[in-house]
Amino acid sequence: MSDSREQILEQIKEQGDLVRQLKGAKESKEKIDEEVARLLALKAQLGGDAAPASQKFTLKTPKGTRDYAPQQMTLRQGVLDKIVQVFKRHGGEAIDTPVFELKEVLTGKYGEDSKLIYDLKDQGGEILSMRYDLTVPLARYLAMNKISSIKRYHIAKVYRRDNPAMTRGRYREFYQCDFDIAGTYDPMLADAECVKIVAEILDTLEIGDYVIKLNHRQLLDGMFEACGVPAESFRAICSAVDKLDKSPWADVRKEMVTEKGLDEATAEMIGEYVRLSGGTELVEQLLADPKLKAVPNAVKGLEGMQLLLKYCSIFGLDKRVSFDLSLARGLDYYTGVIYEGVLKAEPSSRSPAKSPQQNGETAEQATVGSVAGGGRYDNLVGMFDTRGKAVPCVGVSIGVERIFAVLEARFAASKVKLRTNDVEAYVASAHKGLHEQRLRVLNQLWDAGIKAEHSYKLNPKLLVQLQHCEEHQIPLVVVLGDAELAQGLVKLREVTTRQETSVKLEDLPGEIRRRQQA
Repeated sequence: MSDSREQILEQIKEQGDLVRQLKGAKESKEKIDEEVARLLALKAQLGGDAAPASQKFTLKTPKGTRDYAPQQMTLRQGVLDKIVQVFKRHGGEAIDTPVFELKEVLTGKYGEDSKLIYDLKDQGGEILSMRYDLTVPLARYLAMNKISSIKRYHIAKVYRRDNPAMTRGRYREFYQCDFDIAGTYDPMLADAECVKIVAEILDTLEIGDYVIKLNHRQLLDGMFEACGVPAESFRAICSAVDKLDKSPWADVRKEMVTEKGLDEATAEMIGEYVRLSGGTELVEQLLADPKLKAVPNAVKGLEGMQLLLKYCSIFGLDKRVSFDLSLARGLDYYTGVIYEGVLKAEPSSRSPAKSPQQNGETAEQATVGSVAGGGRYDNLVGMFDTRGKAVPCVGVSIGVERIFAVLEARFAASKVKLRTNDVEAYVASAHKGLHEQRLRVLNQLWDAGIKAEHSYKLNPKLLVQLQHCEEHQIPLVVVLGDAELAQGLVKLREVTTRQETSVKLEDLPGEIRRRQQA
């Protein structure tokens, strides 16, 4: 470095002052960019960090994010693999989209949750935002590519400027696992399959007892209309009802009246409905309700629920689903059926109520929280299509972070060490001078498609090598020795039993494969 650190820091300060002056004087963008480039070049001389060497800082991950150790990643990957198997079983095709989108693509799609979108600084002439979910990017993808029919899954990270609750699996950066069916089909066939997918995933992961709550946006809108809610307030009141899974009715009622200006009598009428849950008998009861019968939206929603529950019964989900009028899902883009998979705190109660009941605070406290959610959104793609062509869609998103939190807690309590590698055989040497022969044997195993490794020391001690295999749960050790190699043999040792067998070098890959399959 030609200049001292102190001189460079002084130059950075002067260059920074110049850039601020140019911006204040509204100098041309080209001139400002030129001086900014000089400033960045100066900073690069300090390794990209212009802070004094003596300055202290705390090493931490950003708020709402975390690191994952090998054991945690092994657990997570196992969950994702099982989810993908279910998606593929139902004919899903994988896609991927950018982690950020044009801001105008995302705005106006999430209702009150839009305030949680992360905006990026303009660094290339485009105003961008980090994706909030995987649904709006899918709609943009379908409209942009003029796709009218697809069954897709997408597993990727999304970003929300939310208030994190790390112990409950609520982060600012987290994975979503989405499955969506786009296309014009007969009512509730695709919707029922999405509910079935939720059940299959939760059953496969064995994370505990659960219930899948079902409702319909048309029914909610019809209910609001029947109760006297002004049409322009439907989405705001829907957002308040959506909080019933976390807050008691008294708090939700207060928000409706004091914050959103709803009449107290109207709020009370809503309260009578949203605390009901049940099954087909509840649908029939509501179809006979005089207030709801007078509203076409409510009748359409109830008839849709009737058909959905019938199909869910055919899929064997009678004891897994519950028609729940408190379910609202606050996102603005939903147009039809909505659903949510909720993990219960008490695994003793396996089936939802079979008759209408009051769904009060005690019932809410008996659940751990939502681990899946989704619904029908028939108008979202049309918002991006220049021709205004609608592509009906229905989908589900698996809340894997909540699932990870449950499984990690269970795993930590078990105190069982999880294997974090897939190595099938470890090539060890019994004494000095065999590192080149180790490499030859390794190459033979790798060429045969066998996962193998060895020590990166020329002459490691045999005991150390064997201890490594025990610690990392590697099942087999190939032990090389001069006497055996002279005869074209190696010893194959089982780590758990410590039994050794002599094997011909040319037969080694086949013998390892045979033992792995046994």
